[in-house]
Amino acid sequence: MKYKILQLLLPILVLSCGLSNSRSELPPEEKQEIKNIIPGSYRFDAYLNLVKNKNVGIIANHTAQVGNTHLVDTLLSLGIKVQAVFAPEHGFRGEADDGSVIEDGTDEKTGIEIRSLYGKNRKPSEEMMSDIDIMIFDIQDVGARFYTFISTMHYGMEAAAEKGISFIVLDRPNPNGNYVDGPVREEGLQSFVGMHPIPIVHGLTVGELAKMVNGEGWLENGLRCDLTVVEMLNYNHQSEYTPPVKPSPNLPTQESIILYPSLCLFEGTEISVGRGTYEAFSQIGHPSFEPYYEYSFTPVSIPGMSTYPKHQDKKCYGISFLKLNNEREFTLKYLIEFYNMYPDKGNFFRKGFDRLAGNTVLKEQIKNGLSEDEIRKSWEPELSEYKEKRKKYLIYSEKSGESN
Repeated sequence: MKYKILQLLLPILVLSCGLSNSRSELPPEEKQEIKNIIPGSYRFDAYLNLVKNKNVGIIANHTAQVGNTHLVDTLLSLGIKVQAVFAPEHGFRGEADDGSVIEDGTDEKTGIEIRSLYGKNRKPSEEMMSDIDIMIFDIQDVGARFYTFISTMHYGMEAAAEKGISFIVLDRPNPNGNYVDGPVREEGLQSFVGMHPIPIVHGLTVGELAKMVNGEGWLENGLRCDLTVVEMLNYNHQSEYTPPVKPSPNLPTQESIILYPSLCLFEGTEISVGRGTYEAFSQIGHPSFEPYYEYSFTPVSIPGMSTYPKHQDKKCYGISFLKLNNEREFTLKYLIEFYNMYPDKGNFFRKGFDRLAGNTVLKEQIKNGLSEDEIRKSWEPELSEYKEKRKKYLIYSEKSGESN
């Protein structure tokens, strides 16, 4: 066993890639984790004894890597019994379109049963949990409230709490973890893209968020799960981190990850965010904007990314962010700008916008001509209250150069 663990630790010892400031395309899957930051999945000493001789359920997708090896393959090689993989949106291998139903099945590589958490069940049912002794969660998050993997984590924690078994979060860096911003989700707007009363940019790792969910009693009926967070080493909230694997099909670049919190609001409008291209969430546009912008792109069907994209096969005119200096910040600038230019303002916002915004007032504020500064002031009291609450659950320093 010690020899096997040494073999698996070797990639950590020989990694040559430092913290990246690059905003270019994410490295391919065969590239290894950033050496300065050691994610929780690498820290076998902190969790192998917890799962030894148990039937393990794993909530994971393609981002659950240890070096070049998937966590599931790693645990199997160490003699851990992986009973089932619980697959979130985009599937276990991360190859399904956004919103596509994930089916139950069997993983071709390992023969392990796949149990879908993005089909008829978003939460593991009692039957799905019947043969599970302990749960592990390992998925790369990007720090936005509407990124559905944190909702999957919530439901996994809830199912574990109901069964009375332990839930382990193998923590990973938050690429947008250096700040907190946006409106806090209102009561009555809970959904799979807004499970918790947190702002759009929550500024937590998945481990810290799991602690908040537990500590604030947000699980059903105020349940608390037996939670273990396997902490990262050498990480702080100012760390610039480029995931070695794209976290989902339509976040293919570091630019798209940085822009996602701001641009995802366009999903609730008539504006395209570039789905149906290989630069999703790095460009925005609409067919009617030809008089205003020279830049254009044409969404097409791309199975595995977006089979039926908004404005399919129509040339959209707008903005590309790929050559801009995109700071890690949240902005309403482009949402307000595009609304003001849109010719049919009564139909600019779609039905799902309020769920993404987390409130029913943002679209009304934009319609009424409020500036970004005026809108920000309206959400500041709740945001300040959240920031104070967040401090209770931080594991990692907020200051550059300090880490646990």
